[in-house]
Amino acid sequence: MSGNYPIRRRNEKERCGAARALNQLVLITLILITSLAFARSPKLSKDLHKVSGNSFVDVIVQFKKRPTSTHFNKVKAKGGALKHDFRRTVKGGLFRIPASALDDLANDPDVAYVSLDRHLKGKVTETDFYEEAVNAAYAANLGLDGSGIGVAVIDSGISPSSDFNGAGIQSRVVYSENFVNLDPTDQYGHGTHVAGIIAGNGNNSRGAGFTMTFTGIAPNATLISLKVLDQHGGGTDSGLIAAIQKAIELKSTYNIRVINLSVGRAVYENYTVDPLCQAVEAAWNAGIVVVVAAGNDGRNNAAGTNGYGTINAPGNDPYVITVGAMKSMNSATRADDLIASFSSKGPTLVDHIAKPDIVAPGNKIISVLASTGVTLFTSFPLNALPTNYYSASGTVLPSTHYFMLSGTSMATPVVSGAAALLLQQEPSLTPDQVKARLMKTSYKVFPSSSSSTDAVTGITYTSYYDMFTVGAGYLDIQAALESTDDAPATTGSAKSPSIGYDATTGIAYVISDPTTIWSNSATFDASTVWGNSVLSGTAINGQSVLSGNSVLWGDSVLWGDSVLWGDSVLWGDSVLLGD
Repeated sequence: MSGNYPIRRRNEKERCGAARALNQLVLITLILITSLAFARSPKLSKDLHKVSGNSFVDVIVQFKKRPTSTHFNKVKAKGGALKHDFRRTVKGGLFRIPASALDDLANDPDVAYVSLDRHLKGKVTETDFYEEAVNAAYAANLGLDGSGIGVAVIDSGISPSSDFNGAGIQSRVVYSENFVNLDPTDQYGHGTHVAGIIAGNGNNSRGAGFTMTFTGIAPNATLISLKVLDQHGGGTDSGLIAAIQKAIELKSTYNIRVINLSVGRAVYENYTVDPLCQAVEAAWNAGIVVVVAAGNDGRNNAAGTNGYGTINAPGNDPYVITVGAMKSMNSATRADDLIASFSSKGPTLVDHIAKPDIVAPGNKIISVLASTGVTLFTSFPLNALPTNYYSASGTVLPSTHYFMLSGTSMATPVVSGAAALLLQQEPSLTPDQVKARLMKTSYKVFPSSSSSTDAVTGITYTSYYDMFTVGAGYLDIQAALESTDDAPATTGSAKSPSIGYDATTGIAYVISDPTTIWSNSATFDASTVWGNSVLSGTAINGQSVLSGNSVLWGDSVLWGDSVLWGDSVLWGDSVLLGD
């Protein structure tokens, strides 16, 4: 017995040691399983990381190459149902899929990125003199009116109006399609207003008895109405992508050379995987100029950035023309015009792209009213235009033809109309050449700063006229049409530059990109396009240093933490709404 005792003790020790090892292994396994449970694939957008369980979710799946039916069938095998084929724009599709299958889907080596089908809004805040501010009358002197140029208005639809008629009663709205609900009309009132700024001809304010006529920038352009916003001004990523894809399909049929996007949402990821950005790039590469609203969040100080870093998607894409809003200050001269404090400012979140690219009038703009029953008219009664504002025989009763709105939504179609005029004058211009011309010829005389006090809240907002507020400058249609400077198509793209920041010196700088026009053409170098006041004339590691006020460049809150340069998202989980 005594001889066996040490053996039993050894066995017990071994069993205890084995048990401890097993417990440690189980603990490690549990930790690993827990970590894996919470560590979602980077190919899933961040707003999908919290989605789980047996519920179904609508997602946009992008593949690494243009998918075939085999790729789509693999998603279907995971319980997914194809809702829309986006192979021609974002190399993917919209699927409704069980949330429990998301991780398995993201692990597919052929899948590039999976994102939520997010909600977006039309960008409005609530004359006018906007044509005078951008020298639009010069185009009429040259006989330019947008004739023959198709502009796709991707918005809430376009309601019939004689302001959109051509010769006789023939409507210049040559195509309409609805991607959002069963009602084909403009129930919100946003798209009709936008279309009027682009191509309204003023028929309802023309002739004897009228004291002023409200015409758009390119009053004989052809309009293509692609409805993506409902009666509340809401829509989805998938609806917008479907409309962009349709515009590309119809490009040759209606000579669509411009897409106007006065819509947007928050930035959630790098533009190279954001499906909205990939869709607008597909249109750009197809030869269509894409003009996008910057957003109305310049007063947003939720992250302590004084409105910087609030550019909306897809205006954060470096290829497109992103537009901020100016105020005409109720005068015909542009010399006293100021930036609208609501206009969103750059640089963009995540990618730090210099945006907006250009600014245009976007405050208290009078344009075509869809009907007095649309949401915007009933929601903003103070924006109603009395008939006697433009008619000698009118009354103080609201006009049934025209309405006033403010926002970068209204500035964007001013630039779209200008692009149509430029393309009528020079049909061979590429989207990059149009962007470069409009930016270079923009008016660059601004004050160093200006302030605006909100009449309701009493809050005063101070704006600084740097490249993240006014871009390359104020749209000047006359200068653009007079210019003969065309960037050679072979010199590169007109991608907006990225911005770098040296934390040790507190210096921000433009990152040189040899694939762009700005780096390959002396005629379109950065100091010429953005103006000498933007660049200091010095360099750091060969990069152009930005000049500007100390409020911006010396602000460690803006540059020194994770708001712009880290992984945090300024918008959080909320949907970005128009003011």
